[in-house]
Amino acid sequence: MSGPKYKRVLLKISGEVLAGGQGFGIDPKTINALAEEIHQAISLGVEVAIVIGGGNIFRGLAGASAGMERASADYMGMLATILNALALQSILEQNGVCTRVQSAIEMKQLSEAYIRRKAIRHLEKKRVVIFAAGTGNPYFSTDTAAALRAMEIGAEVILKGTKVDGVFDRDPAKDVTAKKYDEITFFEVIEQRLAVMDFTAVTLCMDNNLPLIVFNVKEKGNIQKILSGEKIGTLIQKAR
Repeated sequence: MSGPKYKRVLLKISGEVLAGGQGFGIDPKTINALAEEIHQAISLGVEVAIVIGGGNIFRGLAGASAGMERASADYMGMLATILNALALQSILEQNGVCTRVQSAIEMKQLSEAYIRRKAIRHLEKKRVVIFAAGTGNPYFSTDTAAALRAMEIGAEVILKGTKVDGVFDRDPAKDVTAKKYDEITFFEVIEQRLAVMDFTAVTLCMDNNLPLIVFNVKEKGNIQKILSGEKIGTLIQKAR
């Protein structure tokens, strides 16, 4: 059997995925299934870094739209990502996976401060590194944090785990005739204003030629299939 297609990847998980079917908070069944998928990826010899959103607990934009000051709302959203990161770390450690949480906001009692060289060293030692608190700055999403961290650590690809099977021309939850793309360019994503990642993150990936695979993380085995070279979800790259 040949080795994995990628040596180092960054897995981006939305907070909503962790909520499972309950819509809010952290669903134990879902986070355990995710931890098992990550464990399998590590067993292939792949170095895995993770960025998790916080939308299952608090979304900065939602707080701002409800009248909160935007920067404060965004910081609250960053704290939500730390809760998710610590929960995932706990489950991974119970599954025998060595992990480190690195936060863009210093919290000595809970996590390490983000240091690029230290994160890379952890990955080289086959530890899963979970990046929390986004970029540490308001007005930037965890999508942008994922693109930024992926480039900083030298990841070969971003794996964006969602609740759908890839990128569609329309919302498949609202239109059953929505067409799924197997491959698409970053420029086409921007041109068609497809809801993949925020445009800051898409532009960062495009400018730095960092491919992105959007896939259904809730389907068992998908991460391992991607790492083994199977075509799962939608591949987004600079040029076909």
